[in-house]
Amino acid sequence: MAVPSLAADPNPATATGPTTAPAAPALANDYPTEARVDYVLGCMATNGKSHEAVRKCSCSIDVIASQISYEDYTSVETAMALAQMPGERAGALRDVNWVKDLMDRFRQAQLDADLECFSRDHAAR
Repeated sequence: MAVPSLAADPNPATATGPTTAPAAPALANDYPTEARVDYVLGCMATNGKSHEAVRKCSCSIDVIASQISYEDYTSVETAMALAQMPGERAGALRDVNWVKDLMDRFRQAQLDADLECFSRDHAAR
C-alpha cells in the first residue's frame, strides 16, 4: 500500500506534487502505548522504580507482545480480574478450557520474558 508524501519538493522546476512511498509494515501484535505503559508501571511496582526496572519491564512486555496478540492479552486481563472475584462464576471461568489454554500461553510468555529480561546476562546488556 502506498502512502502519499506531503513533503514539498524544494525545486519548483521538478515539483510534481505528492510522491508515493511504501507504507511501513504494521508491527506484529503491536499493543497500544497505554497498555504497554500500564504493564510497565505494574511491573515496576513489583520490581522497583529504577531506570533498570523500566528497561527490564519494557523488555518484558515486548517479549509478551511478540507471543500473545493484544486481543488475547486483554482476554487474559479480563480472565485474571474475574478469577479473583469470589463466588461460583469465578470458579466456573477457571474451568473453561479456552481460558485455561490462554492463561497457560500467557504464563509461558511471562516465563520467557523473565528469562530474557530479568536474567543476569540481560542486566549486562
